[in-house]
Amino acid sequence: QVQLVESGGGLVQPGGSLTLSCAASGSIFGVNTMGWYRQAPGSQRELVAQISSGGGTRYTDSLKGRFTISRDSAKNTLNLQMTSLKREDTAVYYCNAVVGFGSTASVYWGQGTQVTVSS
Repeated sequence: QVQLVESGGGLVQPGGSLTLSCAASGSIFGVNTMGWYRQAPGSQRELVAQISSGGGTRYTDSLKGRFTISRDSAKNTLNLQMTSLKREDTAVYYCNAVVGFGSTASVYWGQGTQVTVSS
């Protein structure tokens, strides 16, 4: 089992910045890919960014250049730096961890942290 706890959400003005963190605990030695997803009201959960155990990253095209994902394996944390925030970035942001590969992989989710972009 892997436990994920997000923090860092809150209210920010348009154009502002925010950094989210996700603390991982439990059976983390087997964690492969970690990522951030978000879900806005009335919308499906969507990928924001992913990072592999080797440091490779993948971003949703529309967020490239504004969001940066990073991973501190020594501290078992995952971060998401968000800049130039827009109202449409308002959503609950979820941390995700994948243990294993393929059909036998296990996927874990945090409880989410609310990000609200508003003046």
